[in-house]
Amino acid sequence: MTALIRYQVELLLRSQRWLPPFLGYLLVLGVGVGGDQPLLDSLAYAAALLVPITAWYVRCALTADPPPARACLVAAAGPARVQLASLAAALAAGLLLAVLEVATLWLVCGRTTIVPGFEVSWPRAALAGLLAAVCCVLTGLVAGALSHRPVLLRGSYGILAALGLSVLLLVVPFSPANLAVRALVTGSLRVKVYYPLVAPALAALLALLAAAGTAALAGRRTE
Repeated sequence: MTALIRYQVELLLRSQRWLPPFLGYLLVLGVGVGGDQPLLDSLAYAAALLVPITAWYVRCALTADPPPARACLVAAAGPARVQLASLAAALAAGLLLAVLEVATLWLVCGRTTIVPGFEVSWPRAALAGLLAAVCCVLTGLVAGALSHRPVLLRGSYGILAALGLSVLLLVVPFSPANLAVRALVTGSLRVKVYYPLVAPALAALLALLAAAGTAALAGRRTE
């Protein structure tokens, strides 16, 4: 399984499909974040963006192989294993982006909260931001996995489905991404760091269920 995941990661890198989501993320992040923005609010904004970006990476990973090559890989390794390896490659891309995002905002932002003259610990704020980013990456994985094959057989609807589901998972109260982002925004307003511990655990559970469900469905669809 490790070799299959490594193959999917290398395939994603060689295909350069990772580049459009990465550049899009940098562009939107650059527009919304500046040196005068509080760290906690910037981390919340950046984490929210990771939901659709990770869903985009899932699409990239699931479609990196041409259909004939994908069919050969499925025949050799099994549809469930190929599905899981593709999701793992997308997850790795999202998590790497999350770490880079937190490190960049640490260097760019000039204060930690939105309340002038009141600050919180920079390391604690960064840790809370990293937890929120990981939560949003896992939520984006769920959105991407449920918006493409084998759940949706018609790939033309995949992009719209992923975008719609990403937005829904961000705005619905008590969804993992919503809880994580709100914890950062609330912390900035109250000058206090809130660690979104429940949200990442819930997001991880949903991601595991989505991965297992789509892997099982991939096996049935190829029978």
